Amino acid sequence: MKLTTVLVALLLGAAAAGDALGQAPYPNRPIRVVIPFGPGGFADIVMRLVGQRLSERSGQQVVIENRPSAGGVVAAAAVTSAPPDGYTLFVLSSGIALSKSLLKTMPFDPETAFAPISTLALFDLLLLVKADSPMRTLDDALKSARANPSAFNIGTINPGSTQNVTGELLRSATGIPMTIVPHRTTAKVLTSLLRGDTQIGIESYAALKAAIDAGQIRAIAASGDVRSAMQPNVPTLKESGVSAEVVGWNSLVALAQTPQDVITFLNGHLRAIIESADFKQRMLDLGGEPKASTPAELGARLKADIEMWAAVVKKAGIEPR
Repeated sequence: MKLTTVLVALLLGAAAAGDALGQAPYPNRPIRVVIPFGPGGFADIVMRLVGQRLSERSGQQVVIENRPSAGGVVAAAAVTSAPPDGYTLFVLSSGIALSKSLLKTMPFDPETAFAPISTLALFDLLLLVKADSPMRTLDDALKSARANPSAFNIGTINPGSTQNVTGELLRSATGIPMTIVPHRTTAKVLTSLLRGDTQIGIESYAALKAAIDAGQIRAIAASGDVRSAMQPNVPTLKESGVSAEVVGWNSLVALAQTPQDVITFLNGHLRAIIESADFKQRMLDLGGEPKASTPAELGARLKADIEMWAAVVKKAGIEPR
C-alpha cells in the first residue's frame, strides 16, 4: 500500500513537472528571425542591431537568417511552415506591401499570414551613380536614358523590395523604358554600379554608407517626401521633376495564431529598444528614422500601404508579373 502511494506520488510529480516544462515562460530557446533580403541592406542592418539588444533583454540568442527572393516568397515560406509559437519571426517591409500589387500570385497574404508586432524604422532611398559619372543630376541621367534607353540599367536588390519598386516607379513616371536589373544583395548592386553594368543604383544610405563616404559613389536624388537627413544637398525626386515618392519601412511580425502574450512580450521589448537614446542615434546616423508601433498600428500601416500602392501601380500602368 505504501509502495503504491509512493508510486502514485512520483507519477503525479512527474506529470506536474512535465506540465511546468511545457509551460516554461517565453522565450526558453533561441529565436529565429528570417529576413527576405541579403546581408548588408537596411533591413539586415536594423534587425541585427535590434536582435543583439533583444538577445540581451530576453536572455536568449536571436539568430538572423537571410533568405533573399522575389517578393520575399522563399523567406515567407520558411516562416509560414513553422509553428506559430513566437520562435520564428519575419522582417516584413513596405516592399512586401508593394509586391501584392506587382506579383500576379503570392503563396501567402501579408495581411492574414502574419501577426503584427512592431515597426522598426522608416527610411528613404538614394539614386546613386559612380563618383566619376558625367551625370551630376537626375535630369542628366534621364537625358542619357532617353538617348539610349536599351543601354541604361538601374540596379536594385531583389524584386518585391522597396528599392526595386522605386525603380519601377521611376521608369513608369518618366516613360523611359530603362532596364531594371535585380541583384541578390546590396554588395552586388554596388559592384555592378562601379563596374558600369548599371548606370544608377537605388539603395538606402545605411546600406552603402561606406562607399558613399569613401567617395566611390554619390547620390543624385532621394526618394522621400523631404531631403535625406544624411544627404541634405541631394534633391528629392519631386524636386528633380519626377512625380514619385517612396518612404520605406521595416517591421517585425510573427505567424498568425501566435499567442497574444508572446506578441505583447516582443512588442514591449522592441518598443524599449527602438525608443532608447542610443538606438535612436544609431538609426539617425544611418539615415533612418527609428519608429516603434503597437501591433494594431502596424496592421493598419500594412493595410493602408497595400491599398495606396495598388492605386499607384494601377495609375502608373505597371503590369503585374
